[in-house]
This record gives sequence, C-alpha cells and structure tokens, in this order.
Amino acid sequence: MATLAALIARMRQDLNDESTPARWSDSQLQRHLERAIRQYSLAAPHEMKSLLATTPGSRDLSLAGLGELVRIVAVEWPIGQWPPRFVRFSCWQSTLTLLDEVRGDGTAAAVYWLALHSSDGSTLPARDEELVVRGAAGYAALAWASYAINRVTVTGEETTERYREWGRLALEEFAAGLDRLRRVLRSRRLLTPVDPLPAPARELDR
Repeated sequence: MATLAALIARMRQDLNDESTPARWSDSQLQRHLERAIRQYSLAAPHEMKSLLATTPGSRDLSLAGLGELVRIVAVEWPIGQWPPRFVRFSCWQSTLTLLDEVRGDGTAAAVYWLALHSSDGSTLPARDEELVVRGAAGYAALAWASYAINRVTVTGEETTERYREWGRLALEEFAAGLDRLRRVLRSRRLLTPVDPLPAPARELDR
C-alpha cells in the first residue's frame, strides 16, 4: 500500500520533475492525484461492509454514517443465518428502506456498499496504483501546458507542447484502464443472494 508521498514521488518520475526547483508543488500534484482517485473510484469503488442498527417497528435505516457512498449493493437481514438472507431495499437521500415484509427489531443489518477511495490513495489496490498515478500525472501535464501556452517560459514552446502531448496520451491510457475496470464491475456479481436480487441501487451523480 503506497503512501501519499510515494504516489506523488512516482508522479514526479513520470513528469520528469525530480530536479530542484520543481515545476509542481506537492499540493498541486496532490490536487491532481485526488481528481484521478475520484475518477478511479467511480470505475472501481472501494468495497465496504457495515453493520447498521435497525429501529424496532421501522423499515428505515440511516446511511448518514457511511461516508463517501457511491452505491448500496445489498442488505443482509437478519444476519447470522446460513445461507445468508438478503432483503430488497430502496434508497433516498440518507435513508435506506427495507421493502420486504420485515420490520426492524433493534438488531443490526449488514449493509454491503461501494465507497470512494481515500483521497490519500491509502485504499487503492496495489495493482492499480500505476494507473491512477498515470492519470494524475496526465492531469498535471495538461494543466501546466494550458497555463504556460500564452506565457514566456525558460524551457520554451517545445517543452510546453511536449507536456501537452504527453498528458493527452497519459489520459487516454487512464481512460482505457477505467473502461476495463467498469466492464469487470458490470460483469461480476459481488454477492449471490439466496433471495431475489435487491432492487436497483442508488448511485451518486458523477
């Protein structure tokens, strides 16, 4: 698991920005990295499982504590059965409603959900770190080229154009990688419920 500092260092390697003074500050590169992580998260979200308390006599559960929610995948309730029992549900804003003929009894329900990855990159799978670094470096290169195009720079117009082309290619690779991940997510079933599949889940606006 790479640290934020390690990911930024890898971005500098891709951008050939390891000399002093550096072209980008750490805060600038972190901003581009956060953008790439968010885009990656929508293609390959972080898989989570949380226990949420039910309210006696109510079908509603609060999602307020789930953080950077992308989508609810399934709800297991009551828990502890084998095979597991999954119930149908709907979501609106920060409330999840159980749709089957069940009501809460104060025990916990297991909610399986997808989240945005941590903005510092700590939850990224090692296998995809390079893809995210590539995308973040591409964003940085294009941003710098756009800033420099109408300004006189020490390195000149040739360097500006080189960064623009490199950034464009890097983002094409990033987009292709995200497309592959989206296809994998769509093609696999995260859970195999014994009961009917949950109702269509909510996905946040991108």
